[in-house]
Amino acid sequence: VQLVESGGGLVQPGGSLRLSCVASGSIFAILVMGWYRQAPGKQHELVADITSDGSTNYADSVKGRFTISRDNAKNTVNLQMNSLKPEDTAVYYCKVISRGTLGGSDLHTWGMGTLVTVSS
Repeated sequence: VQLVESGGGLVQPGGSLRLSCVASGSIFAILVMGWYRQAPGKQHELVADITSDGSTNYADSVKGRFTISRDNAKNTVNLQMNSLKPEDTAVYYCKVISRGTLGGSDLHTWGMGTLVTVSS
């Protein structure tokens, strides 16, 4: 499974960015798609994830500002980030949990990461 992320960049505080991640390869089913981030000097943390039936989970720090969505037909997950703050600055990583066959093992795949910088 390969993941291609896009949408990072530099934005001013209060601005918005949209991250996208497309999964491709030997995929029978994608169970969970999500975004994690790692800021300089901080631990890797979950930002948001979404299951195949649309159930979502958000970090408390982004609730009400970020929205995760997915397109199952296109194996794509998006993260709409609004009201961005300097503390949102981090490398954002897409993560997918998938199965290659019916009844197969769960495969955890990470993207390469995309940098989001929130600064004036």
